[in-house]
Amino acid sequence: MLQTTRPTFLAGAAVLAVLVLAGCGGGDDKKADGKEAAGARQTVTAATVTQINLARTVNASGSVSAWEEVPVAAETGGLTAVAVYVDEGSYVRQGQPLVQMNDVLLRAQLRQQQAQVQLAEANVARDNAALDRAQQLKERGFLSQASLDTALANQRSSNANLAAARAALSQTQTQLSQATIRAPVSGLIISRSVTKGQIIAAGTELFRMVRDGRLELDAQVPETELSLVRAGQSAIVASSEAGQTTGSVRIVTPEVNAQTRLGLARISLAPGAQLRPGMFARAEIAVGDQPALVVPSSAVVYREAKAGVYVVGQGDVVRFAPVTTGVRSGDRVAVTGVQAGQRVVVQGAGFLGEGDHVTVAPATAAPQPATPAAPAPAAAAAR
Repeated sequence: MLQTTRPTFLAGAAVLAVLVLAGCGGGDDKKADGKEAAGARQTVTAATVTQINLARTVNASGSVSAWEEVPVAAETGGLTAVAVYVDEGSYVRQGQPLVQMNDVLLRAQLRQQQAQVQLAEANVARDNAALDRAQQLKERGFLSQASLDTALANQRSSNANLAAARAALSQTQTQLSQATIRAPVSGLIISRSVTKGQIIAAGTELFRMVRDGRLELDAQVPETELSLVRAGQSAIVASSEAGQTTGSVRIVTPEVNAQTRLGLARISLAPGAQLRPGMFARAEIAVGDQPALVVPSSAVVYREAKAGVYVVGQGDVVRFAPVTTGVRSGDRVAVTGVQAGQRVVVQGAGFLGEGDHVTVAPATAAPQPATPAAPAPAAAAAR
């Protein structure tokens, strides 16, 4: 009886030992799983999206044009150009001769009309004297009223003839002066369409000038930034062909193109610029300090060719937020697409994916330079 009970006891003890060992082994597995889950969190640093005032610029581009184009045309027609004094690219002063037309016939007409004026003046003098005599005779009773009226009519006719002769003379003098085509304003000649020997018709455009040589850039500004641009703001204008120059906004037109959604800012260019009408140029317009949301530059990463930041949410879970970057200031960059106060990942952002869990660690300060150690008292005593 004693021998039968002993083997049964030993078997039960063995089963109990196996169960205990199994229970201990399961605990080790759970601890290992916990360690692996904890190890899946990446340690990163984060920064808060802040709003500050930044010196902002608006980028625009467009074509260079004349501030004011002035066409130069002939007022007197039917004459031949006998001399052309300027060419394209010449800078001329107001009143400077540009073209001389053949004025021989006009000068002959001028001499003829000068003689007509002299003749009319002589007739006026004669009829004035005749009228005076007729009035004296009439007062004495030696002349009838009809004769006096005739003398008065002759005197008035002579005065009218003199006025007509003088008007014709003035017309010929004007035509003679118009035979020399002069610059109506000071400026730069940008086109010429007259040649020597050409018969010029009245109203024919001969030159086109840029008034005072002033150029401006017709800068096309997106409608979202048009409200920031105002007259008087400074700008830097650059072209790959003509280098860089400065300018200032002269006017912002009130209309926005319905197809392109672009407004127009006319930027007056500084004198001496190498730009030419028709050239393409870019402008950076300084619009002053503007409020902007900024994040560290290293927080901006690219996913599928889109710029964005990883925003740390509840439970330290990150999500990718697309942003549009703007002006940079030191190691910070202005962004749109996030809100002030949000936390974004800085260090480690390039290794994250959507929905990752992170551990946010405090940003480490830059190491300070080591200071030399003080000498030991014993060494000081030895010296």
